[in-house]
Amino acid sequence: MLEKENAKQKGFFPMSQEISAIERSSSTGFRRDVAGKYLTFLLGGEVYGLEILKVQEIIGIIDITRVPRMPDYMLGVINLRGKVLPVLDLRLKFSMEQQEATDRTCIIVAQVSLGRDTVTMGIVVDEVSEVLDISHEQIEPPPSIGTSISMEFILGMGKVSENVVMMLDIDKVFSKDEVAAVASVH
Repeated sequence: MLEKENAKQKGFFPMSQEISAIERSSSTGFRRDVAGKYLTFLLGGEVYGLEILKVQEIIGIIDITRVPRMPDYMLGVINLRGKVLPVLDLRLKFSMEQQEATDRTCIIVAQVSLGRDTVTMGIVVDEVSEVLDISHEQIEPPPSIGTSISMEFILGMGKVSENVVMMLDIDKVFSKDEVAAVASVH
């Protein structure tokens, strides 16, 4: 007991407490090491963030060619400088109401991991905001809503000024099967 008190006074904690904290964060899937730069965008009035290293570019809405027998959130494909890219509507993927494109609607061209491969795809969002540097002190785990709702696609909740930024793990927003189906389109 005396050893524990001395450790606390010196700023050290017993290894068992450190391991316990690590186990808690890994069991919930939450990692504080997701700090960094995020491209923020609006979707249904809420602010989301995408790791800047996953973003290739941002383009305005262009003609999208519909592909038959694809899920509703798969809008089709675009020709971007000679390369055919699948385009997905994040609103529809998140079960939000579909919205007509405005002059602020954009396509974020992003790199999504599929195992060892990377798939380039366009993701339609309502509006791109800014690039924010979110520190680990500003990040909290996603709220626990219930066991039937998976939150594994949310890296964390960034507290920036008065706003909350839902930090997305784009590699987990779409299942491997969905990404594989999208990748086979082009």
